[in-house]
Amino acid sequence: MRRLPTALIAAVTLVLGFAVAQVSGVRVAGAVVLVAGVAWCVAREARRTAASRLAVVVLAGAACFVASHVLADTLGPWPSVLLAAVVLGGVTAALVDRRPPPRTAA
Repeated sequence: MRRLPTALIAAVTLVLGFAVAQVSGVRVAGAVVLVAGVAWCVAREARRTAASRLAVVVLAGAACFVASHVLADTLGPWPSVLLAAVVLGGVTAALVDRRPPPRTAA
C-alpha cells in the first residue's frame, strides 16, 4: 500500500482544523487539530527529510494560516482556507514529498 503524500495530510489538516473550530465554536479545538497535524507530519518525515526543509514547511504552514485569516474578509472564510491549504500542499509537495532523481554513474 502506498503511503499518503505528506502534502495531502498537511493540506487536510489546515482544512480540518478550521472545520472543527467552525463547527464547535471553539477556536482552541481547531488549534489542537492543527498542532496535532503538524506534529504528525514532522514526526512522519523526520528521518526522511532534512530538518531545514521541515522547518520551511512549518513556517509556510504558519504563513498560510495567517494569510487565510487576512484573506477571509475579501474571499470569505472557506475560500481563503481552501486557497491556503492548496498553497501549503504545494509547498509541502515540493519540499517533502518530491524526491530527487537517482544519480546515474557517468
